[in-house]
Amino acid sequence: MGDAQTRNELYEIASVAHGDTLQIFNIVSPMDEILTHLLALTGYIARRFVRFIEDLIARDVNRFLTDRIIVPLAVCSSYSSQNRQRSVSEGSSSSRFCTTAAFNSRNGLLVDRTSDVETIYSYEVASPIFHGLMLPLYGLQFVQRLALCSLRHCFSCIECAELHLYNIISRIRKTLLGSSDDIGWLQTTPGMPPVVDGTARFLELLSEIRNGEHKLPDSFVYLLIPGLFSNHGPLYFVGTKKFFSKMGLTCHIAKIHSEASVEHNAWKLKEYVEELYWGSGKRVMLLGHSKGGVDAAAALSIYCNELKDKVAGLALAQSPYGGTPLASDFLRDGQVADKETRRIMELLICKIIKGDIRALEDLTYEKRKEFIMNHNLPENIPILSFHSEAQVAPGVLATMTHIAHAELPWLPLPRSWTESDTVVEGGRRVPVVIPLSAVMALCALHLQLRYGEKSDGLVTCRDAEVPGSVVVRPKQKLDHGWMVYSSRKKSAGDPDACEMCEAILTLLVELGMKMKQVQ
Repeated sequence: MGDAQTRNELYEIASVAHGDTLQIFNIVSPMDEILTHLLALTGYIARRFVRFIEDLIARDVNRFLTDRIIVPLAVCSSYSSQNRQRSVSEGSSSSRFCTTAAFNSRNGLLVDRTSDVETIYSYEVASPIFHGLMLPLYGLQFVQRLALCSLRHCFSCIECAELHLYNIISRIRKTLLGSSDDIGWLQTTPGMPPVVDGTARFLELLSEIRNGEHKLPDSFVYLLIPGLFSNHGPLYFVGTKKFFSKMGLTCHIAKIHSEASVEHNAWKLKEYVEELYWGSGKRVMLLGHSKGGVDAAAALSIYCNELKDKVAGLALAQSPYGGTPLASDFLRDGQVADKETRRIMELLICKIIKGDIRALEDLTYEKRKEFIMNHNLPENIPILSFHSEAQVAPGVLATMTHIAHAELPWLPLPRSWTESDTVVEGGRRVPVVIPLSAVMALCALHLQLRYGEKSDGLVTCRDAEVPGSVVVRPKQKLDHGWMVYSSRKKSAGDPDACEMCEAILTLLVELGMKMKQVQ
């Protein structure tokens, strides 16, 4: 009776330890039964711990198992029919234990459902051995994955560094190359008509004008078109307009927004020309300086049908018809500090000057190529191109010999002054300290040293020649601002800007007459 009570207590302790997975066993000796259950309990705890570790470090073990491992276990038939009946009658926990022990697909093991205590014990001994053999494979797998990840990361870093280095080299190369391949592209483009040199005839007309022979007819309206930033230079073309007006010629300065885009100014000029034509009944002679010449050429190209009978000729004085390297170097994408440079130019033009950044963009080589290829100048209108070369001697930088001046007839004369000192043909010439010559000399020196090109400081000589036009190349050293701002100190043997403009327009009138005779 005491033995039976002891067996029931041990069974209850074992049942609590195993839960629903412990089977009821037939115990022969109390001490052997205690040791057996302790061993089974220890094995169960160890197995659960091993499974927990496996779940953390190697959850994909089944991918490395090519074949299912079947552990053959001996089948014991020591169960008597009485013990089997007692096992079944005392609950379903032992039955579930047998079912669980019979097949465990998670570990790839197959065990007979008829396994008894000894069979289950053999299974518990084989499972830790199997997982112990698999741990080195898990380690190799981890090392392999770690090595592959490290190699991929190294290769990715190398590719990123190579790409970054290539980008830097490309930007530096593009910056150093600059506009070397773009300057003079009009002369190298197939299909462009050649230019005709008209310098000799221009010099003859200029000499006649200086001797008092003025041949400009009053049968035309002369329209002077200012260039970029002219809205902030109130003296722009003022002297030339007064000079023409004193000769009895109808002369106007186009009131356009010089910091607007080329297409916008082309529309404004088209309306301006039509207004002058219908108001006076005379055809219009156009003289555009710098960007003003580009705007006028764009007006004739875009609105050719509307203006071909209203415009008598077009003269481009120092105009970047093919583009200018300064605008391209400032706004070229893909070079060093391109975004920062663009922001600075946008701040200067858009915020401070209240202009349009497209006014500068339209003078780049990229934009000029696109526009010229899509818009052709009319063939029945004479076109003249005038360009010059700035002086880069050190004396220009040191003394700033060319200083702008203004003619202000309303300025009262001091009593100590004699009229011969200040009055020139009815106007009072007052010096304005604008060191344009020094700035243009520096820019011209920069373009000469970097690209080996002659320029007036802003526009290279080759880019100022319009294909199919008559080109004037004076030998006199004239910077970009000389045509609109005369020098206060001028030698008696040199012509001034007004005489230059008159000679240009006189030659343009002659070209129109010859073209009319040929037609």
